[in-house]
Amino acid sequence: MAMMIVMIMGSKVIIMSTDSLARLKLMQLVSPALPVGAYAYSQGLEYAIDCGWLTCAEEVGDWLQGVMTHGLAFLDLPVLIRLHRAVQSGDQSAFSDWNDYLLASRETKELLLEDSQLGAALKRLLKSLNIGALSITGGEKELSFCSLFAVAGVDAGISVEALLEGFSFSWLENQVQAATKIVPLGQTEGQRLMVQLMPAITAAVTDALAMDDEQIGNSLTGVAMASSWHENQYSRLFRS
Repeated sequence: MAMMIVMIMGSKVIIMSTDSLARLKLMQLVSPALPVGAYAYSQGLEYAIDCGWLTCAEEVGDWLQGVMTHGLAFLDLPVLIRLHRAVQSGDQSAFSDWNDYLLASRETKELLLEDSQLGAALKRLLKSLNIGALSITGGEKELSFCSLFAVAGVDAGISVEALLEGFSFSWLENQVQAATKIVPLGQTEGQRLMVQLMPAITAAVTDALAMDDEQIGNSLTGVAMASSWHENQYSRLFRS
């Protein structure tokens, strides 16, 4: 049940619900303006386009839907649920175990560095915002972006389902933006892709919420190959 919060801003008294505040904080968390540098990575998409695997918006859409259906839904999202649960209960051991599991599941050096670098950037931001839930991270030297996303979500009072949707939307937006820079893909076509793939977000979240621990894990051979080859790609826009 939502509670009401009274805030004083100058001479004004503002009354808002905790649900409304949580939604606004989720918008902040998934905003492209969040200073973590997610825009700098393509997760192998750049190589897949450069080598001719993907040549048009339809093929990019199929690739992204496949990654969401067989990747995010089986790894990032169900682990995010468990990280969210661990932060809520203050279970530092479970938090550490799922963080380590997720990092160990990154199939290339590039994907591992992306995850840990985004995690480090988000941790610095949350520290600067005085997020108290950061205490759950303890002495962890390497943290997944998902782990810090869970910390921010719990601190903001964001429900786990909304957090999963926000995480998926943010991932999709970054990938579509990457595609518009590489493929002859206009901004309008990119937005069409976003709309087309939104049902896949809902499906991935639904699957993740119903997943047992022993079902978690994936191996996306195409993404892993593209990412590993991207590490040595001669000319590239995105970080390796």
